[in-house]
Amino acid sequence: MGLLGGLFGKKKQEPFNFGSLHTDMHSHLIPGIDDGSKDMDDTLRMIEKFMEMGYKRIITTPHIKTGSFDNTSEIIKKGEEDVKNELAKRNIDLDFQAAAEYFFDYTFLEKVEKGDLLTFGQNHILVEYAFGQPPMGAEDMFFQLQMKGYNPILAHFERYVYYHGSVAKAEELRNRNIKIQMNIGSVIGHYGPLVQKQAEKMLKAGVVDYLASDCHRMEHLTLFEAKNQDPLFALVGQQKWLNNRL
Repeated sequence: MGLLGGLFGKKKQEPFNFGSLHTDMHSHLIPGIDDGSKDMDDTLRMIEKFMEMGYKRIITTPHIKTGSFDNTSEIIKKGEEDVKNELAKRNIDLDFQAAAEYFFDYTFLEKVEKGDLLTFGQNHILVEYAFGQPPMGAEDMFFQLQMKGYNPILAHFERYVYYHGSVAKAEELRNRNIKIQMNIGSVIGHYGPLVQKQAEKMLKAGVVDYLASDCHRMEHLTLFEAKNQDPLFALVGQQKWLNNRL
């Protein structure tokens, strides 16, 4: 191949089609209850942007974290109802549902015992760890969830720095039927190069089940859209995502 062929002959990467995911299952769109949407206008702008990007369904997941976001199932379901009512008023046709992102701590285990959990899909439940240090008792926690019929999904696995450099823990969890979720922001380097590198490693190994926005504000969505031709999206497009089965 001549010089010009080498420079101009390479096929341009197609933009990633977010609509191919169908469903986003991790976001923070209930107004005013966590570090996501601040008010209903904020929520509606983000929902309309999701729709522009091709999404057909949103499962939003407000934080439940003792001492930081002391949300309850009742608070979240009331917020879900308010958003749905506003969507109906404006004739916005979108499948919208609320569950939760549960922080793994002692209060979460109490909720498991009581059965006071917000789920989605086939009794899926979204759980997150602390970012700074590995959790104690996680194996028992997942066992208790599964024994009670829940199907756990571990949120943004690639952001847990104590697992960086390997995909062994992700493989171990998936072998126990615990699903793994990755953030779109990790693919484009939003959380820094180390997280992006781990995301690449996991995508190459095929150890991720769900890709989600973890959207807290409009800037996240506009950034994803602007960067949907970044190199790692070639790997994203090769995965068999489970989003559209929820």
